[in-house]
Amino acid sequence: MTLVEQRVESAAGQDARKRQQILEGASKVFHANGFDGASMNDIARVAGVSKGTLYVYFENKERLFLELIAEEKRADLWPIMSLDPEDHDISAVLNRFGQEFLKLLTRPYYITAMRTVFSIVERMPEVGADYYSRGPQVCMEKLAQYLAAQAEAGVVEIEDPLLAAQQFMDLSQAGILRKLLFNATSTPSESEIALQVARAVIFFLKVYKPTR
Repeated sequence: MTLVEQRVESAAGQDARKRQQILEGASKVFHANGFDGASMNDIARVAGVSKGTLYVYFENKERLFLELIAEEKRADLWPIMSLDPEDHDISAVLNRFGQEFLKLLTRPYYITAMRTVFSIVERMPEVGADYYSRGPQVCMEKLAQYLAAQAEAGVVEIEDPLLAAQQFMDLSQAGILRKLLFNATSTPSESEIALQVARAVIFFLKVYKPTR
């Protein structure tokens, strides 16, 4: 490939509309065939691009899948992560956040996606790290910012907001997520999720309530 051709492909790889076109095609193929049943040939055909163009944007199927999940999860997570630091009703905020987070996390589609990522991680460790940094870590950091604001306001006593955020997220999904990943239970109902999160909030606030 000549330098001119490389520059042309590099420029094409920055075309947001073409990239979105590929992601939309990939979404249809992954939803219809699953990760293992999907091929780059199928994705290129459904997306309406050449296979060469597809590889300009995404080096392999694993990277394409990860990008698709990240895009979809980002859109779903954004409303959940919009936490107002001036809202000091921490119990209500944590209940809302925890319920919406757990509803998203326990969707069959995302459970399947997590299983797929786990199957890829063994041979491509960077995929797992990338998935974590663009999903769970983002949620944890946003919640940590809210908790830090509440600590500053004296609502709670928290020395390490990031650790506290991780603890709350783990409490909210305790037992449920593991069972779902192993197909040992069905998707929880809204009432089950509400009860799970309410108990997590009570436990969390008992630990971090102000001592003064």
